[in-house]
Amino acid sequence: MFHVDSGSLHHIENLSDTEGAEFLVCFRHENPEDFSLSAAFGAMTPAVLGNTYNLPASAFENMEFSTKSQQIIVREGPPTIPLTSSHQDPHKFDVEGSEPALQGEGIGNARLAKQSTWPTLKTMAMYSLRVEDTAMREPHWHPVTAELGYVHEGQARMTILDPDGSTDTYTLKPGDMYFIPAAYPHQIEVLPEGGDKIHFCIFFDQPMPLDIGYKASAEIVPHEVMAATLKVSQKDLPKMEGTTGSPLLVKRVNGVDAVLQWTKPRL
Repeated sequence: MFHVDSGSLHHIENLSDTEGAEFLVCFRHENPEDFSLSAAFGAMTPAVLGNTYNLPASAFENMEFSTKSQQIIVREGPPTIPLTSSHQDPHKFDVEGSEPALQGEGIGNARLAKQSTWPTLKTMAMYSLRVEDTAMREPHWHPVTAELGYVHEGQARMTILDPDGSTDTYTLKPGDMYFIPAAYPHQIEVLPEGGDKIHFCIFFDQPMPLDIGYKASAEIVPHEVMAATLKVSQKDLPKMEGTTGSPLLVKRVNGVDAVLQWTKPRL
């Protein structure tokens, strides 16, 4: 993982001679603005640049001047790698090399890049989540943070509840992305046709995303209130297991069931 503060000058360079480099980049704003260095130079005249670098204007006359940002450029010759590139850096974090915040046999694991594990994060966080087909991501919601996810491996089904009472249920495959607004209840489970596990890269717009799970909710709501909520008598209310830890993954004791699809109400 890497993190770049807003407004910081940075570049990404491929160090391989034969292979392409692939990056998954997430921005905190839905419409990120980009000012490339080539455009910044293109905004100035040769005379201005000459004065800046104590050179004659003619030193810049053979350059292409344009304020249009260039996303991919061609490098001439081999890369120059600073000796400090291998040093520990606050902008870099080995999320897959970190200790899982949650791990269990037959369940999966979650490795977290958030402010408590990576102090440089002030406005974002990321989970590397793996769920095995014998487990499920517990239904939950994040009270103050939106969620943006990328599917790296496997196939999954997700259900999201909208405030108008409708639900969206859809399948996800490698290369897909999804978005969940803050506080929308949702759930993730593995589909068998995609293999025996899923791996998601999940991004949040808060440095410490909060998580409220259904297990914790059932634990704190009084028995008679829960029975009334689910419209059953207290004697018919099943004993719902609570939680004492992080509400991330639960073991699956049932298979993938049919989807209850609630339509949007008529106005």
